[in-house]
Amino acid sequence: MRALLSVSDKAGLIPFAEGLVSLGFELISSGGTHRALADAGIAALTVAEVTGADEMLDGRVKTLHPAIHGAILADRSNSAHVTQLSDRGIVPIDLVVSNLYPFVAAPDIENIDIGGPTMVRAAAKNHAHVTIVTSPDDYESALSALRSGGPDAEMRRALARKAFAHTAAYDAAITTWFDAAADAGGGLPDSIHLSLDRVHDLRYGENPHQIGARYRHTHGEGWWDSAVIHQGKEMSYLNVYDTEAAWALVNNLQADGPAAVVVKHANPCGAALGQTIESAYERAHEGDPVSAFGGVVALNREATAELAARVTGVFTEVVVAPSFEPSALEVLASKPNLRVVAVGDAPFAAEPLTFRTVSGGLLVQDSDRLQVGFDTWQVATERQPTADEWIDLTFAWKLAAGVSSNCIVLAKDGAAVGIGAGQQNRRDAARIAAEKADGRAVGGACASDAFFPFRDGLDAAAEAGATVVVQPGGSIRDDEVITAANEQGLAMVFTGRRHFRH
Repeated sequence: MRALLSVSDKAGLIPFAEGLVSLGFELISSGGTHRALADAGIAALTVAEVTGADEMLDGRVKTLHPAIHGAILADRSNSAHVTQLSDRGIVPIDLVVSNLYPFVAAPDIENIDIGGPTMVRAAAKNHAHVTIVTSPDDYESALSALRSGGPDAEMRRALARKAFAHTAAYDAAITTWFDAAADAGGGLPDSIHLSLDRVHDLRYGENPHQIGARYRHTHGEGWWDSAVIHQGKEMSYLNVYDTEAAWALVNNLQADGPAAVVVKHANPCGAALGQTIESAYERAHEGDPVSAFGGVVALNREATAELAARVTGVFTEVVVAPSFEPSALEVLASKPNLRVVAVGDAPFAAEPLTFRTVSGGLLVQDSDRLQVGFDTWQVATERQPTADEWIDLTFAWKLAAGVSSNCIVLAKDGAAVGIGAGQQNRRDAARIAAEKADGRAVGGACASDAFFPFRDGLDAAAEAGATVVVQPGGSIRDDEVITAANEQGLAMVFTGRRHFRH
């Protein structure tokens, strides 16, 4: 029996090779793999000894030879194939162990592997007769199967599927690199090649009758991958979706001080700043205590025992924070179904592209980027905002960017007091926000995620007591809306950028 070993990732290589030798395998290797085996005192033929041809072109050509690929690809059940091997003196290769040059870690033309993917694909194609192993994670199970007579057809097929996924992810990474080099200034590529691995089976999908899972980019990771879930029921699709929305929004408030966000159905129903994280949470909860029932709480500071006691007084699905004091975890343990997620130091970074499925494919766009730029914003009214109004309008604008459209956000003293989300018209969004504010918006700010197409939405904000408005501007009726603001003594700021969110 022969095994060909050619690996970039040498984790577990030596004990695996020793196991193969103990089973009677003759080993073939080259380059760094051969040196590693030799250093460990493990005998192995070089590829050049098998092919009779030295490697050339600085190692670009080593394994691309019939003595290697004929030995891998021969159909052992086809007598003509077996005869051809015999006539050429080629000994079949029964096991291929290969993973590819570390292109993702060090993208470079010389790290684009040619011989490796060719061997992997050849062995995977001929998995009826050849076992292909591409991950050190599979060494132990492969050895166990070999000791028991060899991997069965089901295992060889599973390993072949994994091998093709390995080369597909590798090619996707290379394509993405070429795209980035070709258009460093932005834009969308002509084609998109995604490679994702299932890493977390969820309790269920959007509804209990649906299956759900979280997938991760094969050569990437996000904050979820290092987060620690201390307790609680298994996460569902909506738990993850809402927690992502809450964590993204509270991160937008990171520089403003201690902040808390309460999210329900991917929309904030409460958000606030505070002198302490405890006061921030109290103010966020007070924004809409009815909607907060069954919500997700996100904090941008460590959760304390005092904070935990307040959270456990309200039915909450998830609480997510950078960290939790040990005493806070003890308090939260009194609610065993509550999911407690500690993010740690992992920075939040939005994906560069967003995707939505449509019939036959995907809608793709670059991610929405929140910009708070006083140098580019324009005061459109006769009255300028006061210093306190600037604080509230900026806070309200940050929230509006994270609320489903059409939306209106009313905020006062660094807290959301009324949020109208996901309405088909802006007047209704303003009406809902005003009803939820119930008088608390007097002297506060109103943020609209897109321009007011008519003055009625702005009039509703004024009736709620807002004294400053922030909106993108750009309507053909801007003059009418500006006139309405001036009539009511409002200050109004145009940002020049809308934040639709569907």
